[in-house]
Amino acid sequence: MEQVMSGAIAMGFGIAGVFFLRFWRDTRDRLFALFALSFFVMTANRVVVVLSEEPLVGTMQYWVRLVAYALILVAILDKNRTRQTTHE
Repeated sequence: MEQVMSGAIAMGFGIAGVFFLRFWRDTRDRLFALFALSFFVMTANRVVVVLSEEPLVGTMQYWVRLVAYALILVAILDKNRTRQTTHE
């Protein structure tokens, strides 16, 4: 049951990544590109965890999540920085 739930979560991350990739394609806004990249990193993390033969109990999973969430944070900060410089 745990593998099924991890697969469903991976699928959700992948769908969110494709969703943001589509918006990036239409607008060419870096925010959407970085969000898509972040969700694809989280998708890859889930797939590797499910497909690995030995349990990954180390800190590697958390580092990958940190990178994904840092990408989201960078995207938001970059969007706000760009907005402030164009309005001044």
